[in-house]
Amino acid sequence: MQQIRNVAIIAHVDHGKTTLVDKMLAAGNLFRDNQNMGTQILDSNDLERERGITILSKNVSINYNGYKINIIDTPGHSDFGGEVERVLNMADGCLLLVDAFEGPMPQTRFVLQKALQLGLKPIVVINKVDKPNCRPDEVQEQVFELMCNLDATEDQLDFPTVFGSAKNGWMSLDWQQPTDNITAVLDAIIEYIPEAV
Repeated sequence: MQQIRNVAIIAHVDHGKTTLVDKMLAAGNLFRDNQNMGTQILDSNDLERERGITILSKNVSINYNGYKINIIDTPGHSDFGGEVERVLNMADGCLLLVDAFEGPMPQTRFVLQKALQLGLKPIVVINKVDKPNCRPDEVQEQVFELMCNLDATEDQLDFPTVFGSAKNGWMSLDWQQPTDNITAVLDAIIEYIPEAV
């Protein structure tokens, strides 16, 4: 019996969700080596491609180290908050993606609040640490403060953090130690997201 993890990816618009999903699909070997994946694989709707944003939630599964990871990409734009809430009900945990320069934004607060209210424990992914003037440690502290303000439980406040650059295809537990892959985020999903029932 294969073990399953259902994880939603939540973030403010433009913090890199769709790019991270693209890299996760590549890491899950969903494509042949000679196949041109393109980008924004899940943003298949014409309006999404035109506006460069995710509007409809979509899910895709990858197999990683014997686990089936169901990834649900959610809209980051505040106009689609109802869609985010609906999707979070199907997840057992979430990746909260935050830009290492911008930090938590209004939509970060909204989607995180919904996830915490549903009892989900987030894995925080500080993305875009390759940007000049990024401040990953400060942003991690801001996320912690935001969770406190949103009445997160002790368990939710004890969140793991992964750092990296989805665009450049790497994730690490230490932002000053870049890797050559994104397995740190996949390993965190397996370790911290409860098994689907």
